[in-house]
Amino acid sequence: MQEIITVFIIAVALSMDTFSLSLGLGTSNFKTNKIITFSLIVGLMHFIMPLIGVTIGNKLISIFTINANFLLGIILIYLGLTMLIELFKKEEKINNFNLFNMFLFAIGVSIDSFSTGLGLSAITSNLLLSFCIFSIVSFSFTFMGLIIGKYANKLLGIYATIFGIIILIIIGLYHIVK
Repeated sequence: MQEIITVFIIAVALSMDTFSLSLGLGTSNFKTNKIITFSLIVGLMHFIMPLIGVTIGNKLISIFTINANFLLGIILIYLGLTMLIELFKKEEKINNFNLFNMFLFAIGVSIDSFSTGLGLSAITSNLLLSFCIFSIVSFSFTFMGLIIGKYANKLLGIYATIFGIIILIIIGLYHIVK
């Protein structure tokens, strides 16, 4: 049960950037069918990317005999710091979000799930459930962000990202000292 809770917390942390970016995009007043399509694509990529990451991570760990907990801790801290740096960069508003742009966005926000997948085996042996949790949480956060984005203040996106950064760094430190 603790594994599932940890995976869920990581899924929430990884979905915070998706949520904050979706808040901003939500101001573009997407139609409901575009919001659902967009959310499904992001959810799908959050399933596929950690799957690829786990596959590559298991190969690397077997070749280099790396401590998986330490590797995951480093990756999570790196992701948190990367999100912190990205927070201070100026974001451009994208008005033309066709299917191709949705896939590009989904790949961009799921790269952190790929990196997390590299060390996910250290947390849980139930990888399929983990991928499903990542997918459902990212779908939900994207959907909520796009809907709330129509009404929300842009500062909420910044606070959501900061919360995600803090969670990633804390869980990363936990796995390094574990």
